[in-house]
Amino acid sequence: MPVKTVRVVIEGRVQAVWFRAWTIQEAELRNLRGWVRNRPDGTVEALFSGAEADVDDMIEACWQGPPAARVVNITEHPAEAPEGDGFGHLPTF
Repeated sequence: MPVKTVRVVIEGRVQAVWFRAWTIQEAELRNLRGWVRNRPDGTVEALFSGAEADVDDMIEACWQGPPAARVVNITEHPAEAPEGDGFGHLPTF
């Protein structure tokens, strides 16, 4: 099964709306590895790594996000697979 790893930047009303916790929950459901964090510019950044179909499905789900979120743009960047297993939260950089 092909593995896909991408770093995404999610723009819109995505902070203070439970987006990071929702992302962790959804990524774990898809058996993805990686992380999510807030950025000081008001966006959310995440690294998704796993089966190509699961990563694509996660990105599609991010367009909806949790109920209070309003996503206006998602930018994808190719990335290296993370070390270790699981999906977690990183501090704002």
